[in-house]
Amino acid sequence: MQLDDYQQLYKNNLLDDVIPFWLKHSGDNEFGGFFTCLDREGSVYDTDKFVWLQGRQVWCFSMLYNRVEKKQEWLDFAIQGAEFLKKHGRDAEGNWYFSLTREGLPLTQPFNIFSDCFAAMAFGQLYKATGNSEYGDIAVSTFHAILRRQENPKGPYNKAYPGTRPLKSFALPMILCNLVLEMESLLPPELVEQTIASGIHAVMDEFYRPDLGLILENIAPDGSFSDSFEGRLINPGHGLEAMWFIMDLAERSNDQQLIQKAVDRTLAILEYGWDNQYGGIFYFLDVKGTPPQQLEWDQKLWWVHIETIISLLKGYLHTGDERCWTWFEKVHAYTWAHFVDTEYGEWFGYLDRRGDVLLPLKGGKWKGCFHIPRGLYQCWKTLDAIAHKKANPLLQD
Repeated sequence: MQLDDYQQLYKNNLLDDVIPFWLKHSGDNEFGGFFTCLDREGSVYDTDKFVWLQGRQVWCFSMLYNRVEKKQEWLDFAIQGAEFLKKHGRDAEGNWYFSLTREGLPLTQPFNIFSDCFAAMAFGQLYKATGNSEYGDIAVSTFHAILRRQENPKGPYNKAYPGTRPLKSFALPMILCNLVLEMESLLPPELVEQTIASGIHAVMDEFYRPDLGLILENIAPDGSFSDSFEGRLINPGHGLEAMWFIMDLAERSNDQQLIQKAVDRTLAILEYGWDNQYGGIFYFLDVKGTPPQQLEWDQKLWWVHIETIISLLKGYLHTGDERCWTWFEKVHAYTWAHFVDTEYGEWFGYLDRRGDVLLPLKGGKWKGCFHIPRGLYQCWKTLDAIAHKKANPLLQD
């Protein structure tokens, strides 16, 4: 395939397939919000509403409205989802629940800080689209609540016995690296810079192990290695996704050295996580090679592969490193051969190790309208930037 073929493929899959699928099937016209539990054809198989996926979908349609086209249909879809969240999504202290009934009654306590993260993203992006100050206020207050909770994200819902084996998780500092850019226009500049510096340090220094060339999923509070199931855990997808967050932060500050570090680590994680026997990227691995506790360790997941493609394309855009393009073509070929549903639209989420569809669902408790549309948008725009750079030799590094 040529560069322009890739550009059209990612753009068309986003605008002509994935987004229409969610517009057609996921809106709850009776109670508001979105259905995310959709089978292969888009029929609703469960009506529970997961707050983090509601927020992700509000963000997605707000982002498309802001960055692609001012389609009223997209904005209206986002607003009705946000209004449902505003009415039902929080407890009395402003913490965001994990799940709700279809009508909006709370089902699961606010133990998961990622509900808050994606609510902040959603209302921040919707504020940009509407100028509605209430949406902006919700985004900012939620962001500050996240910062207050970051040392103990689960709060009273933490199941770990205090003090025996305290661990820090990679997921929150990683998400903050992206969330702070989403929120930048709403936050004081000094808080933005402080959050960015802290996030880069955590992702690139604290959780990174130079002797392994890999990013650990959990570390001890002092940064040391924990020889336990959690401490040995590698989630290649998290590391690969984080690297394009870091590239975006480095581009913002014109830090070419940081970009190169992120590119080198992208390639190292991918080489480690790639399944040389069947293709695709493993979901979980144990850094010592002992059996992972996650029974789904060898599955191939949608989000891991699309996030990897983003990092490879951004790496190629910023550095011209041909290894990024070679790997892009390899991961792209696997992804489009196995995940894309050419018959009913959208993407499958879960494959077995051999690459066969394990679950035909298009959405559920964990998969919603987020990674695929965000990824397709990022790839489309990055491919456009690569084409522009190739067409303008003076822009070459």
